[in-house]
Amino acid sequence: MIYKTFKSKEIESVFDDLARLRITVFRDYPYLYEGTIEYEKEYLKTYSKSERSFLFTVYDGDKMVGATTCIPLTDETEEVKKPFLDLGMDIDSIFYFGESILLSQYRGLGLGNRFFDEREAHAEHFGIFKMTCFCAVARPNNHPMKHTNYRPLDEFWIKRGYRKEVALESQFEWLDINESIPTFKSMIYWTKNILPK
Repeated sequence: MIYKTFKSKEIESVFDDLARLRITVFRDYPYLYEGTIEYEKEYLKTYSKSERSFLFTVYDGDKMVGATTCIPLTDETEEVKKPFLDLGMDIDSIFYFGESILLSQYRGLGLGNRFFDEREAHAEHFGIFKMTCFCAVARPNNHPMKHTNYRPLDEFWIKRGYRKEVALESQFEWLDINESIPTFKSMIYWTKNILPK
């Protein structure tokens, strides 16, 4: 496997690869995302426009099989910033972690920890950020498309030092597979305090 990093405008060079990977991975439960390349590339512009954004990728040959992103919270969309602003938090001191996506056959190799290590190191090296965060979709336990062998990642995130913050919640809209109309989903945030270097 080959590891590649991209920052700011460099991320544009792999928009297609990253968009395809996001669509593939997020199609599975719990996101059930019915995405398009066009929408994905528009969404990813948020990262290419930020001077301090970061993308860490995993390639098997010339195929992107894993990726993770992060960006200062101030550079994210309004829907991501809103719950922090509503609570009066200092978003200038928070780094937001976007997706961590990995094709199923490459899981269990320690890449999940590597993704967090890379993003936390990137956030810490600026020397000004005091918190990292990410969000995850909240689906009902009895969701009809939930796999019988589905295991939430809560335990892994707790081991990484993250804490679920139910007071921090955003509403993201997307189209679920097998649906005809996009709907809003609750996204709950997890946070971790870090020490700037």
